[in-house]
Amino acid sequence: MIVSIRKWIGRILFLLLFSMLLIIVTVGYRWLVEVVSPIHPYKKPEGHAMKVFDVDPEFPEGGNAADRLRWFYWYGE
Repeated sequence: MIVSIRKWIGRILFLLLFSMLLIIVTVGYRWLVEVVSPIHPYKKPEGHAMKVFDVDPEFPEGGNAADRLRWFYWYGE
């Protein structure tokens, strides 16, 4: 079996070049997504802004069927 060193060097160079270009494109894509993406929705508000979030609304106790149905349509529970 004859092993050509030139072919192997060419393959290794190709793999190195392909890997370098892949890394460059990946880093560029991540940078572009970071630049273009909107502001993070969960970051702490600045200035006089307040972030209000109701995690667990209370279930209406003693309500009739219409109240329960409104509750279901409003909160999806």
